[in-house]
Amino acid sequence: MTPLDARLEALLDRFAILEARLAGNPDAETFVRLSRDYAELEPLVARIRALRGADRELADIEAMLADPATDPDMRALAEAERPELLEKVETLRQDVRVALLPRDRADDKSAILEVRAGTGGDEAALFAGDLFRMYQRYAEARGWRVEVMSVSEAELGGYKEIIASIDGAGVYARLKFESGVHRVQRVPVTESSGRIHTSAATVAVLPEAEEVDIAINESDLRVDTFRSSGAGGQHVNTTDSAIRITHIPTGLAVACQEERSQHKNRAKAMKLLRSRLYEMEREKADSARAADRRGQVGSGDRSERIRTYNFPQGRVTDHRINLTLYKLPQVMEGDLDDVVNALITDHQARLLAEAEA
Repeated sequence: MTPLDARLEALLDRFAILEARLAGNPDAETFVRLSRDYAELEPLVARIRALRGADRELADIEAMLADPATDPDMRALAEAERPELLEKVETLRQDVRVALLPRDRADDKSAILEVRAGTGGDEAALFAGDLFRMYQRYAEARGWRVEVMSVSEAELGGYKEIIASIDGAGVYARLKFESGVHRVQRVPVTESSGRIHTSAATVAVLPEAEEVDIAINESDLRVDTFRSSGAGGQHVNTTDSAIRITHIPTGLAVACQEERSQHKNRAKAMKLLRSRLYEMEREKADSARAADRRGQVGSGDRSERIRTYNFPQGRVTDHRINLTLYKLPQVMEGDLDDVVNALITDHQARLLAEAEA
């Protein structure tokens, strides 16, 4: 028995014990704990059982082919079915390997999306606006809810900075690899000579933290109020409803002025502060991940890039996995699944290689 098979048997045994204990009418507290463990293990056990079933089918086929007494018609049928079964077994075995990988506990969480203009002046701000709309459309297509928490608009359009919460199941798992510098190559609307310019925007994706994830003492906070600023007219408040919260131990400061209510602005600011502190804690726990994230987000300089959007060629290139797609218009409309799925697959492949090394 291989180490993988031994591990799978141990998981099946553990699941059988959970089933037996749940059937034994445990007390309420024990029932809740066992049910949580059962629900967490059930999808993996379903994959293991599917693999075991396919293994048995393949073993029957192999036995039939090895038996000289097998009827010729049955042999021909077995030979025809064998390649498909071999492929099925390998696919299921890969699914099980991936399911056994250590999970990022933040994967199921909602996320905070931060997009900032980098190198490139007005064009960088316009591109930041395009990126935010791309993520907004992707979120809407998946049924996620987007709520702007903080925004600083640029004079010619787009954003100097925009921060939003994206609420839904598994948002962070699908967006976490978007963190980094995104570079655009195109003729800016601000350019009359038709020359192609290069500019950049940075994206940061943080898991949205809940109160149980990170404890914040009120005594560690300094809360300041100020009057909202804006483009003028009805959008500018005449009261001090904007909120800035500083976490004194870390020096981390967040501000929110999007709502007319001071209470709502404070709630949004606390959500953002909690998520940033949570990410800081996650980075402390994994220094390698911290170094990786700093390298991805960088300073916004055009030379530090993870992805390039080339408009003249209609091309999107993710430099981390050498993926190039000639479907830029669709990507900018929020069709990101090809890119996201490729990044997730690459990440899983690297984790598998490390686990099996």
